[in-house]
Amino acid sequence: MKRARILIIEPRADLQAEYVRALQPLGGPELTLVPDDAAAAEKLRGDGYDLVIATLRGQANSQLETLQAVREIDPGRPLIVLAETPTLETATASLRLGAGDYLTFTDGLEGVAASAARLLEGRRVNAEHELLRRQVERPYSFDDIIGTSPAMRKVYSTIEQVAVSDVDVLVTGDTGTGKELVARSLHRRSRRAEGPFVPVDCGAIPDNLVESEFFGHERGSFTGADNRQIGLLEFADGGTIFLDELGELPAVLQAKLLRTLQERKVRRVGGREEIDVDVRVVAATARDLEAMIRQGQFRQDLYYRINVVRIELPPLRERGDDIGLLAEYFANRHSREMQKAVIGITPEAYQVLSQYHWPGNVRELQNIVRRGIALARGSMIGLDDLPDEIVAAAGQRNKAAAEGYFGLRDQHVARFERQYLTELLARHQGDVKAAAIEAKLPRGTLYRLMKNHQLDTSEFR
Repeated sequence: MKRARILIIEPRADLQAEYVRALQPLGGPELTLVPDDAAAAEKLRGDGYDLVIATLRGQANSQLETLQAVREIDPGRPLIVLAETPTLETATASLRLGAGDYLTFTDGLEGVAASAARLLEGRRVNAEHELLRRQVERPYSFDDIIGTSPAMRKVYSTIEQVAVSDVDVLVTGDTGTGKELVARSLHRRSRRAEGPFVPVDCGAIPDNLVESEFFGHERGSFTGADNRQIGLLEFADGGTIFLDELGELPAVLQAKLLRTLQERKVRRVGGREEIDVDVRVVAATARDLEAMIRQGQFRQDLYYRINVVRIELPPLRERGDDIGLLAEYFANRHSREMQKAVIGITPEAYQVLSQYHWPGNVRELQNIVRRGIALARGSMIGLDDLPDEIVAAAGQRNKAAAEGYFGLRDQHVARFERQYLTELLARHQGDVKAAAIEAKLPRGTLYRLMKNHQLDTSEFR
């Protein structure tokens, strides 16, 4: 986790060691002592501080005036006021300035540490809420990656190999294949798992706001910039930023992003200081970036910088029996959410789903299953619950496949499946659990195959 940075306005430099000792329980924060509010204002213009502790000594009224100027730089930054001689006037003025706490030296620096811990946690929670408010991502389709096909096993293997490193990753695949799920998996398995995961849809931010959204801006840097705003790259400090639809980034932002990735520094719009960011980038695209490079639409150097490790997600139509696994998963999940007693999919409906070409991939399958649950009158999703166009498209594909090599292959596969299942169930006397273990198949898949071939366990007991 990132260490907190705390700025302390304290004219007594000899108290540095006491502050270090008292604030050590906060995870060893980085402390900076400055002698007066003018020096603090200069430090704060460079930003980077998570909390300000201001001491009031001697003539507090003049210090409060200067402190007000400090607060105007960033009104949202947590502030603790520590008074040497507390008065009602200074307490009221401090709270009006937005101080999170007004303490006295008689409370001891341990009291300051407790207050600092509370305010820093509140800042973290507020940052998460602000991020949720500003996020421009599409909701991801499902909670976990589902699938046992060879293509998906290759994806899992790559995730396990690269997650623990800090290399940037490019995830490619058609729309709806689950690229964000891969990014979230990389984040969860990395050393950054406790840090933020910031998803951004690069194609959903208006061109006139994209630079400010990514890098933030200083107050007054452009019309409407009434307050300082933290950019998404700063939000992701200590964690992972997921750049979905990378190919949609405007050319001017591609250049700035490249510099950020090379130096791991950002400069806010209108800002003078560069801010260090410790962030891992996982990018995704459904577009052919190499073709865009040849057409001059995407920077080649940015492509090479992000494409350190590439993970390619297969389209759903190439994932074989994963279609059935996903359909069952969505049926179980959404039937509970929709409070309907739907327990699965009929063999006829599954046959249609397996023959359809799925241009919208996993996201389209999820929507079809949700529709089927809503329309189902019984306990199973049947043919009548599927869209007519999907049934028709699957029928045309099935008809075409019934001729020539592919048709003969499917017939042989069907004969093999029936013979294998019959012998398997006979060996285990109809015990589906034991049969599934031997076949190395999920039990739901075995049940579906039995339905397809009209096999009943009672026949083998």
